[in-house]
Amino acid sequence: MKLKISAAKEPVPTKGEMEVLQVLWQYGPATVRFVHDKLNEQKEAVQYTSTLKLMQVMTEKGMLQRDETNMKHIYSAALEEEKTKKAMLERFVESTYNGSASNLMLALLGNDKTSKEELQKIKDLLNSMDIKD
Repeated sequence: MKLKISAAKEPVPTKGEMEVLQVLWQYGPATVRFVHDKLNEQKEAVQYTSTLKLMQVMTEKGMLQRDETNMKHIYSAALEEEKTKKAMLERFVESTYNGSASNLMLALLGNDKTSKEELQKIKDLLNSMDIKD
C-alpha cells in the first residue's frame, strides 16, 4: 500500500528543530530560557546561545512565531504537531520503504521490541478499520 504524499510543502524540521518543537507542543508558548532548560534536561548540555540562534533561524523559516510585545520574547510553534509528524512520516516511508506502509509495519513489528500491549492496540486498530469498510 503506497502512502499519498501531500502536495503542500512545509519546512522539514531537523532533529534539533524537532526537539524545540516537541518542547513547545508539550508546554505551549515559552521563552528561549525555558526551552533551553527543557532541552538540557533531555540531553547533554547545549549553550544558551545555540538554542537562541536555532530558535531565531526557526522563526525565519516560519516554524516558530515570536511575540515581542513584552520584555521577554515568547516563542510558539507555527507548525501543527500532527500535520508536521504526518508529513515527516510520509517522507520517511517514501524515501526508506518506497512508499510502502506495509513494509514499514513489517519492519517495525519484526524488531522484537513490540510489546503484547502494543500488538493488541494494533490488532484493535486494524479490526476497527475493517468494520468501517
